[in-house]
Amino acid sequence: MARYLARRLLLMAATMAALSIVCFAIIQLPPGDFLSARLAEMAGTGDTVDVANVAWLRAQYGLDEPFIVQYWLWISGVVGGDLGFSFELRMPVAEVIGERLGISLTVEILAIIVLWAIAVPVGVYSAVRQYSIGDMAATLFGFIGLAIPNFLLALLLMYLSYIAFGVTIGGLFSPEYVDARWSAGRLLDFLGHVWAPVLVIATGGAAQIIRILRANLLDELSRPYVDTARAKGMAEWRLILRYPVRVAMNPLVSTVGWLLPTIISSSIVTGIVLNLPTLSPILLRSLLAQDMHLAGGLILLIGVLTLLGTLLSDILLAWLDPRIRLG
Repeated sequence: MARYLARRLLLMAATMAALSIVCFAIIQLPPGDFLSARLAEMAGTGDTVDVANVAWLRAQYGLDEPFIVQYWLWISGVVGGDLGFSFELRMPVAEVIGERLGISLTVEILAIIVLWAIAVPVGVYSAVRQYSIGDMAATLFGFIGLAIPNFLLALLLMYLSYIAFGVTIGGLFSPEYVDARWSAGRLLDFLGHVWAPVLVIATGGAAQIIRILRANLLDELSRPYVDTARAKGMAEWRLILRYPVRVAMNPLVSTVGWLLPTIISSSIVTGIVLNLPTLSPILLRSLLAQDMHLAGGLILLIGVLTLLGTLLSDILLAWLDPRIRLG
């Protein structure tokens, strides 16, 4: 295992180096940069432009340098812990990410817990009780969950909450708690708001997992080893949970690597609709504004989380299924 982890970490380092180049190249594809766009905007509105300040910023961040020089300035800062400066938000990128990472992580973890807590029991029941009323209800829920976009469900929840209770569910805090310190009141206010994005994010994912788990489990339940275990007198639910479910979970565990990057990249439109103070809307905003340091830092972080998640998936698969060996 130690040799496997060492080899994977070396490959991850090489992959991250290549990813950083691709990431920076993609960010540089649009013509111009943030300062060019801001100057054009100011000129269009008749505002005065401080030419000296613009020239200093271009020299400070090497915006007039060739691509390879700009990349080296950026990646050497990233390696040293300096992710650069966000021109759009006018603050260091590390501070922007640090302010919102905790909230993003909390929302996504809660959504994942709710997702799996709903999807796994419903998927198992749907497969074991095939064509029952419960199975049909789960199938209907799955099709509806897959068909309705998350942002539309968010709009529907906002509308129903306001019509039925006169309460707006946008954001994660009430106005009086937005900048307040953490306390029991702020925590309760957070819990009173966070259920909406958690429910919206979890619905589509739960519907998909239910369908996948049901299909995989139905295939495993027809295997000869299930009939053999049943013939030996093993209790039905113990048999199902110990063998078929464990094998049917393999494709789902292999997707754990996709969950970590969703801390930043998931439900961008939902985050905008619900006015969530998470990293998803910031990522879109940075790309639209050509804020290269902020966009580059977020995309690079998505790549790191993807690689770590993939490694975690491989280790979990080896633990879950003894037939799989890390090699």
